[in-house]
Order: sequence, then structure tokens, then C-alpha cells
Amino acid sequence: MPKMQKISSCLWFDSQAETAAAFYVSVFPDSRIDRLMRSGVEWPGGEAGSVVLVDFTLAGQSFQALNGGPQEPFNDAISLSVNCEEQAEVDRYWAALTADGGAPVQCGWLRDKFGLSWQIVPEVLPRMLRDDDPDKARRVMEAMMRMVKIDIRGLQAAYDGP
Repeated sequence: MPKMQKISSCLWFDSQAETAAAFYVSVFPDSRIDRLMRSGVEWPGGEAGSVVLVDFTLAGQSFQALNGGPQEPFNDAISLSVNCEEQAEVDRYWAALTADGGAPVQCGWLRDKFGLSWQIVPEVLPRMLRDDDPDKARRVMEAMMRMVKIDIRGLQAAYDGP
């Protein structure tokens, strides 16, 4: 049996934990629903037999989704960051996660249809922002700040300069 991941995020949903987990595993490769835990009794989040907790794996990392009730909605204080190798991957995740009620935010951030915040980040962005040439890094930061969905060509043009 594989060793259990020491730390995993637990995402608090009102009552959509199973639906959300199924959606997320449909978006990312190397993903699956691992286990559903159902309540044996009536509880604050639902009836006996209803799903309390979903253990699931996204891109090889363990997560939990909890049906905890409406008192703790998501906010931007936490987000999931997705590193993307190329623009097509950025575009694919952006389209999937903003579909059916999700919304673009700014600087590569979006909110999905469940209210969870995501950052869709091309791998080249952090490298450009850490460049030893402060002018290149500044131009990239300024370009990113004007973007909603990150555009790699736009970043590269800013990086290359005038």
C-alpha cells in the first residue's frame, strides 16, 4: 500500500463536496475519487447516508472535500495554484474551471463554479519574475498585472523589452 501523504487540503463545501470532487477529477489528469464517507446518522450537513467527506486525488496530490454547511464559504485567502507548461494548458484549465458559472478574476486568478479560487500559472512566469535583470522582471510584472488570463506571448514580449 502506498504511503499516505502527510498533509492534504480539506475543502469545505456547503453540500456539493461529491459533485465538486467529481468535477475536479474530470479536469486534471492523474486524478480520481478515492473514497466517499457517508454519515450513519442524521447530522448538521445532511441526512443519514449522505456524503460527509470525499477523499480524492488531483494530479497525484491528495485532497478532501467536506460537506460542512453554508457557514464557511470560500474566499481568496486560499487558492489552488496550477503550474502549466504551455499556453494550451493554461487555456484548457482556464476554460474548464471558469465554465458553468466560474469567473475570471485578475493576474491568472479565477473562481470556479463552487467559489474556489485558482491560479493558472505558466511555468515561465516565476522564472521571468526572478530574473537577475530587474528591468525584465519589472516589465513582466507590469504586463501580468494588466492580464486576466495569463498570456505567455505577452509575458515574453514584455520580458524581451522594446
